[in-house]
Amino acid sequence: MTTSIALRPLFDPTSSTYSYLLADPRRGEAVLVDPVFERASRDAALIRELGWTLVATIDTHVHADHVTGAWLLRRRTGSRIVFSSASDVVNADRRVAHGDRVSFGERALEVRATPGHTPGCITLVLDDASLALTGDALLVRGTGRTDFQGGDARTLFRSVHQQIFTLPPGCVLYPGHDYRGIGMTTVGEELRFNPRLGGDVGEDDFVGYQRHLDLAPPREIDRAVPANRSCGRPEEDMPDDSPGWADLTLTFAGFWEIAPAALEEAWGRVTLVDVRDADELHGRLGALAGARAIPLAELAARTGEIPAGRPVVTVCRSGARSAQAAVLLARHGKRDVASLAGGLLRWRAEGRAVVGGTD
Repeated sequence: MTTSIALRPLFDPTSSTYSYLLADPRRGEAVLVDPVFERASRDAALIRELGWTLVATIDTHVHADHVTGAWLLRRRTGSRIVFSSASDVVNADRRVAHGDRVSFGERALEVRATPGHTPGCITLVLDDASLALTGDALLVRGTGRTDFQGGDARTLFRSVHQQIFTLPPGCVLYPGHDYRGIGMTTVGEELRFNPRLGGDVGEDDFVGYQRHLDLAPPREIDRAVPANRSCGRPEEDMPDDSPGWADLTLTFAGFWEIAPAALEEAWGRVTLVDVRDADELHGRLGALAGARAIPLAELAARTGEIPAGRPVVTVCRSGARSAQAAVLLARHGKRDVASLAGGLLRWRAEGRAVVGGTD
């Protein structure tokens, strides 16, 4: 019996890039295709929350519009960096060629060489051919451009027809980019409706189409291409971007959390803000000693009451309102803010001290 697959499309609105997290949830192993440098913290947070191990990042080509997050994710998670053997890169852990497979758990992605956008472009086909990740070779009703980085329109036409259009018509295709918010298509749809190379469009037709696209160079090309040839490794070492005032965890939702044990270690160095309503402060859960009581409904108007120069930990019953409070304070310029993970429910469940409350 084939193990089910988990797929999470992840979007970068700056470059309109789709990254794809695929996992064998039973084995807990995952791969991430075309990660974006600026989204590496988000992606690592999702992988951690789902309890998966990132075994590899795979880039479908050397991108010109964004910097890959491969190197940063390797530093944070220990994942291996996979690139096409036809791409001119350094720092990769594995170079793959046509027909190779990248495994995660009991599943695998087959590598198909689909040059044309760049010489090193690859398409990744799931082992049962139910889906394929086409990078910039084939987009939804479009294709990648062929006017720089060694692109060649004739090569791309043949790549798509020989390596992608030969997949089953129902095979779901996930592109590396989409600029209209359309995240998927199928082989059958593109065969019929792709205006560049579907239907009766011939190779010469496609070459003429590509020749007259008249597109400006990607805004990030001068930065992205050299960086991606190093698999996203910066020229200078990067400091750890996690806050240094406590052991915090970045959530996939985008805010920092602090566990009860870590808060106890930071006790006395932080300002506690309890955002529950007034009638909850004397309930059975009690309150944290020294916490300032500012209800969430009043927080935006009372941020001036929170001392500057100290980290802030927001607190509530379950961690939901305190998470909202942490985001609100960050929007109001508070730099070091974290929400108490699990709120007072978790704090009390772990047997930690409160003022008031009941057993």
